[in-house]
Amino acid sequence: MPKTDPQVLADRYAALWNEPDAELRRTGVAELWRADGVHVLQPPQEMRRSAVELGFADPVLEVRGHRELEARVRTAYEDFVAPGGLLFRARADAERLHDVVKFHWEAVDTATGEVGGVGLEFLVLDEDGRIRSDFQFIEN
Repeated sequence: MPKTDPQVLADRYAALWNEPDAELRRTGVAELWRADGVHVLQPPQEMRRSAVELGFADPVLEVRGHRELEARVRTAYEDFVAPGGLLFRARADAERLHDVVKFHWEAVDTATGEVGGVGLEFLVLDEDGRIRSDFQFIEN
C-alpha cells in the first residue's frame, strides 16, 4: 500500500468539498475514491431524531460509486459553500493506522471565521491508497 501522508489526504479530501468547478470535483472524486467506494454519513443528532420519529429505523445516509459520490459532494458544495456561507477545512490532526486514516474537519463561517461545525472522518484505504470506505460523523 502506498505511504500516503495522512494530513495531505485529509487536506485534499476537505478541499474537494469547496471546489466550485464541476469537472475538478469529478476528477477529485475519481482520484480519491475507488470506483465502488462508499461514503456513509451519520447525520447530526437532531436529524436522526426526526428520522426515527418518521419511522426510519436506521437514519444513516449512504452513497456508493463515483456517480453518487459526485452528487453528494456537489450537493454539499451547493448547499453550504456556493452561497458564501461556509468553507470546509481539515484540522491538523490526521493519523494513519495501517489502512485507516482518521481526522477532524471544520465548517468555517466565511464572514466571521468562526467554526460552525465539526466532523470526524474515518477513511479505509485500498491497496492503491484510494478510499474504499468513508465514515463521517457530525460531532456538532
